[in-house]
Amino acid sequence: QVQLVESGGGLVQAGGSLRLSCTGSGFNFGTSPMAWFRQAPGKEAEFVGSINWIPHNIYYLGSVKDRFIISRDNAKNTLYLQMNSLKPEDTAVYYCAQGRDFCAGYGCSRRDYPSWGQGTQVVVSS
Repeated sequence: QVQLVESGGGLVQAGGSLRLSCTGSGFNFGTSPMAWFRQAPGKEAEFVGSINWIPHNIYYLGSVKDRFIISRDNAKNTLYLQMNSLKPEDTAVYYCAQGRDFCAGYGCSRRDYPSWGQGTQVVVSS
């Protein structure tokens, strides 16, 4: 079955940067649309962004656009989320997710990317 393992979370001061990684197994990573979600305490999961396999296409949530960069290295079966200029409101558990078809937009949900990892926590202090 699909397995996803996130890493790279931690504590960082506002304005700092972190790079999250997600390694996948149990599926064809190179042909799978991938996404990042995040969930803050007491909040519903939020779609952060997605990246298709081919043709190249990437979508970002408006609040992270121009600060976050999604990329992938198919040779390593790894998805990345480079987070720059972090803000306290970015504090959340971040989840890597895999789907069958590419979804890119505010309405993308777990229905589109049903397989998630265990998550990695990001805390941004003010």
